[in-house]
Amino acid sequence: MILITGATGTIGSEVVKALLPDHADHLRVLTRNPGAGFPEGTQKVVADLGDDDLAPVLDGVRAVFSLTEGLNIAAHGQRLIAAARRAGVERIVKLSVRNVAHGATDPISTSHRADEEAIRDSGIAWTFLRPTGFMSNALNWAGMIAGDQVVYAPFAAGRGAFVDPADIAAVAAACLTQDGHAHRSYELTGPEPLSPADQVAILSKVLDRDLHYAEADPAGSVAQMVSYGMPEEYASAVIEQFRSTLEPWSAQPTSHVTAVTNRPPRTFADWARSHRTELLSPASW
Repeated sequence: MILITGATGTIGSEVVKALLPDHADHLRVLTRNPGAGFPEGTQKVVADLGDDDLAPVLDGVRAVFSLTEGLNIAAHGQRLIAAARRAGVERIVKLSVRNVAHGATDPISTSHRADEEAIRDSGIAWTFLRPTGFMSNALNWAGMIAGDQVVYAPFAAGRGAFVDPADIAAVAAACLTQDGHAHRSYELTGPEPLSPADQVAILSKVLDRDLHYAEADPAGSVAQMVSYGMPEEYASAVIEQFRSTLEPWSAQPTSHVTAVTNRPPRTFADWARSHRTELLSPASW
């Protein structure tokens, strides 16, 4: 049995898709939402990684996709690791962040680093997936695209080799089900470094819209996220992650997606074409 945590999120839902139908009836999906729906061939378990007793969640599980986020990355990770050890889990594939590999000290990277260290110490075979920023973050621009067609985002000078969540999921599925990935860390990127203005220019062509980019103040971006209901501490941590696009390594693509999946990662234009409807209809996501 394979356990997928964060199964309703951007990455977790893609991992479920990547494992089906080949591993149908051998997938357990964890959600806090009793009403969440999943594809046929999955076994839904309603629980929270903050729960004291995760034994029922891990019963019979041999591989875990560990996705912890928010302000509880390390705490939830430690509970999951302890339960996995007791259950006899054989491998953990953890979704981390690329910043960990480059000495970043922002709160999110620090928490992921602590979680990685705890997994190493667990004695369970591990694989760490360290992606750069997700292409899907551009969905946050859908309201601006549909509105005045000016996209506001911070760090105009930043460039990132952003990655398609489906490519992360393809790597995760391979690491969960194939040998040869134990005790390896993969930095997952797309094929090209892009600035915010580059991304907006590509979206303009794909969506056939006259879009323009304008640099946003980081403090204003934090305030906007808080207005949407995100805790201020977490919003500030997210902006610090975005700030890493100013670092030289952020723009450097890697070959790790290709090495694991035997195919090149998708371009941002490819991703945008496949998500055209969501980008033009902000109420749909």
